[in-house]
Amino acid sequence: MPSYTETLDAVCRRVAPHAYDGVSIQKDLARLVAARIAASGDAADKQFRQAIALFGNRAAALATVLRPVPFARLPAGLQDRMLARWATSRVGLQRTVHQAMRAAILATYYAEPDAARELGYGGPLHDREPELPWEGPAVGVTIDEEPIARSAPAERRRLLSPEPRARLTVTQGHQVAGALRLSCDVVVIGSGAGGGVAAARLAEAGRDVLVLEEGGYYAPDDFDELEGAMGDKLLADGGLRATSDLSISILQGRAVGGGTTINWMIMLRAPDFVLDEWADDFGTDGMRPRDLAPAYDLVEEEVHARLVPEDAHSLNNRLLLEGARALGWRARAGKINAKGCVRSGFCTYGCRYDAKQGTLSTYLPRALRAGARLYSDVRADRIEILERGGAFPKKRVHASVLERGSGRVRAELSIDAKAVVCAAGAIGTPALLQRSGMGGGGVGRYLRLHPTTATLGVYERDVCTYAGMPLTALCDEHLRLDEHGYGFWIECPPLHPALASVVFGGIGAENRRAMKALRTTGAFIALIRDGADRAMSNGSVVVDRSGATKIAYRLGPTDGRHLARAIEASARLHLAAGAREVRTLHTPQIVVRSEADLRAIARAPIGPNQLAVFSAHVNGTCRIGRDPKTAGVSPDGERFGAHGVYVCDGSLLPTGLGVNPQATIMAISTVIAKRLASRL
Repeated sequence: MPSYTETLDAVCRRVAPHAYDGVSIQKDLARLVAARIAASGDAADKQFRQAIALFGNRAAALATVLRPVPFARLPAGLQDRMLARWATSRVGLQRTVHQAMRAAILATYYAEPDAARELGYGGPLHDREPELPWEGPAVGVTIDEEPIARSAPAERRRLLSPEPRARLTVTQGHQVAGALRLSCDVVVIGSGAGGGVAAARLAEAGRDVLVLEEGGYYAPDDFDELEGAMGDKLLADGGLRATSDLSISILQGRAVGGGTTINWMIMLRAPDFVLDEWADDFGTDGMRPRDLAPAYDLVEEEVHARLVPEDAHSLNNRLLLEGARALGWRARAGKINAKGCVRSGFCTYGCRYDAKQGTLSTYLPRALRAGARLYSDVRADRIEILERGGAFPKKRVHASVLERGSGRVRAELSIDAKAVVCAAGAIGTPALLQRSGMGGGGVGRYLRLHPTTATLGVYERDVCTYAGMPLTALCDEHLRLDEHGYGFWIECPPLHPALASVVFGGIGAENRRAMKALRTTGAFIALIRDGADRAMSNGSVVVDRSGATKIAYRLGPTDGRHLARAIEASARLHLAAGAREVRTLHTPQIVVRSEADLRAIARAPIGPNQLAVFSAHVNGTCRIGRDPKTAGVSPDGERFGAHGVYVCDGSLLPTGLGVNPQATIMAISTVIAKRLASRL
């Protein structure tokens, strides 16, 4: 039988044949893919090797192309036929394997800087002059109430080369040796929108706070604007996190600052009808619109959330606004948490210019100034209750100090505390509680993802979605499609080459043609407020017997109908904005050139790996509620049956929000942290 490397090389040559044609950028692609997968951790490496072995054996070829010959030894024509059949197979596992191989190979190739430059991609902004009107500082005099930087054209270079900032006082994992025991009032696990805010509120209230962050600490100068390298460092599982069947890619931050370090900065308040639903159906206390408004006001001021001015939008965002205007749909500019934004377009990979006002630049420095301690590269493994009785029985957090890059455990850390705030995100928090014997009830259930897919519009002019501020406008015309307020909304994403190669679909010549049109391709994403079938738990996060975290998710029937309508609406929006054709992310893709073509979307399958779906809003797995059988935490955010263990992240949101959750998580964390501080 061919080896793993031989089979992987054969697959690479069919998925990305241009890497071997002697004309395009040539790479030892199989070696690069294998190295990237291995760096994502032992579990990911094992799963990928199993996928390659399954696809590459004689039995798979016999069942697919009637030749009992390993894939690596088949003629090129039969190899292509085998790949095509697995892409659209009725067997879900075959579609999963195909997508795993395709995504890993294409993303690895186009993450290489020279492969990206071949597409006309500008690359890091700090290394060059702005090329497009919507990237770099805007023209004019800076106004403090704006989130953007302005300058005269001659001064642009100065703003793109800021002076190095002082680094935070962070204890990084490599600085810890042996077994270390610490103590404090509160351990905060996670440093993103929930944990970062909670740490600042508690420390400023005079509590002794220690923050643990599984990811690394990176200062602004570390953000080099290289898609591949920064994605590996800043994204959970190197950007490869997904549901167990690989049908939904999950983009989460894994660095100091959490998701606020890698998100697109939009600050949106939860709709009033959502907050009222939470109070009526789940018993949230003090979180109705009028109650939460002061917390929203406070957070927005602290992170400098400001409306994006009309002249600062990228072309991709302007196309959304123009298309909605032409259709008579409701659309608007949004607020972003930025100060002096130079519109580099690299928000997903950290802000080199320290303009993004995430917790890395705001709440964590405040927490440290108030006496908090922050440990990066430290994974919280379990929480042990050392005492029984009382409001705050003594607890011990057992943690592993990780080696940067490999994830190997290099030391142990334990912290004794009165209270623990779990803010590891809606994957990490339920997994931690389950490992601590605090699972059951709603813990790990009712996963909400705001399932998202994209439509790609090909225009007659450069759109360059990767340049400028990625998300500054949205269309919420269809947010309420039923009496309960479930529907969808449409936004704009940035598509840098590696991500674009996966999103654009197909392999070989089909994918290559789409990538060659990267500069003229605009993109809209449609996000559904999932959970419309309200009694249904769409997904779960479960720690299995081996200790691995399994993520499962299925669209409910109503959510599926909403997603199909969202794709159709996004395509119509592109046509109204002037696109000559629109492509969906179905396999195979649907191409829309006129209103008549839209009918095919409703008939297209949207099952696992039949439509590319992703999520950056992972919520709901420890939701607030009154019933311990269906909720994870009480209305005060405390874990049922575990006094002094609180949750302060997106996992406690009772339902999907219907808007990006950053502002709401920060506001609710403010409320819960203040309540906790008053009781300690």
